[in-house]
Amino acid sequence: MEKFVDIFSKKYNLDSKDAAALLALMEPVTYRRGEVLVHEGELNTSFYLIGQGIWRGYYLRNGIDVSIWFATTGESLFSTRGYMGGRPSGTSIEAMSDSLLYRIGRQELEAFFHSSAAAANLGRRMFEREFLMFEERLINEGATQAKERYLSLLERMPELLQHVPLKHIASYLYITPQSLSRIRAELARKAGNEISRPRE
Repeated sequence: MEKFVDIFSKKYNLDSKDAAALLALMEPVTYRRGEVLVHEGELNTSFYLIGQGIWRGYYLRNGIDVSIWFATTGESLFSTRGYMGGRPSGTSIEAMSDSLLYRIGRQELEAFFHSSAAAANLGRRMFEREFLMFEERLINEGATQAKERYLSLLERMPELLQHVPLKHIASYLYITPQSLSRIRAELARKAGNEISRPRE
């Protein structure tokens, strides 16, 4: 728990005591790889923190599975429509690995945010980071080169390739798995050339 509080605090720039106070109110729940937290069209108003594991959000477009985000240890996890608006989720949220989550209901979380100035500041910082991450995703989606988006994703989540099938990463990049394989092969060749190149 202490290790997670440290990771969570650093990701959201929080005081560890405030983060620990929130964690004390949350219920630990476990999920197996492939289990779904909420399906598209279902209602889930709870808020989660990822204690361990990798998750993805996706939706179906003309029957095709399209990944739109990935989240990892120390990050938050929730249905935006469910939590913010009390409406059915527009996406499905799936475990990419065996995972530990910390869960709290919306009413309980809002009560915590209203309990003190420190708790209110914690809530502000958490949701500010969510907005920043959303903007970053939009910028990455607008990048002209799939290779740039791929490298940006791996920089943020280097552990992704250990748990997430390439087809899901390819759909996130809006390319085919074959195109992603070509990008990976090109990067591997370039890395090999850099290693073998003599120092000047």
